[in-house]
Amino acid sequence: MDDAVSRAEARLAKLVADADSSGYTLNPDVEFCRNLAAGLLTNNERYGIEACPCRIVLGPKEENTDIVCPCDYRDDDLAEYGACFCALYVNNRYDENRQVPERRPPLSERKKGKAAAGAFAGTLAYPVYRCRVCGYLCARKEPPQACPICKASADRFERFM
Repeated sequence: MDDAVSRAEARLAKLVADADSSGYTLNPDVEFCRNLAAGLLTNNERYGIEACPCRIVLGPKEENTDIVCPCDYRDDDLAEYGACFCALYVNNRYDENRQVPERRPPLSERKKGKAAAGAFAGTLAYPVYRCRVCGYLCARKEPPQACPICKASADRFERFM
């Protein structure tokens, strides 16, 4: 088996395991999921992050962590459309003929939101960090190494307050 294929298979197995342990469902089209897993690996090689293969990475990786799989928009997309933007994650309302619109705001809007959250932070003893994957909040000096809820790494946390 080709090395790239075996790496994609291993990444897909991890995606399946993570989805199962977190209560999510992957697209039933295994070949489609395998191709997305390969795309995640390619983006990791190119950009240093496993950005969604269906999105464009622009600028430094720190400005694109919102589209690291699972992206910050997955849960809202699942609730509204039955699938995430790239259709890797689906639920019982999934319709393969329905296109999920891009929910990611332009970079200028994302930067405005971070600035507004930072304005309130000066009144608290500790900053509040939010996991952008599942929404977990914690007040501490630094974000946790991994989210206790969804296991996302520390770089997936944003300073919330």
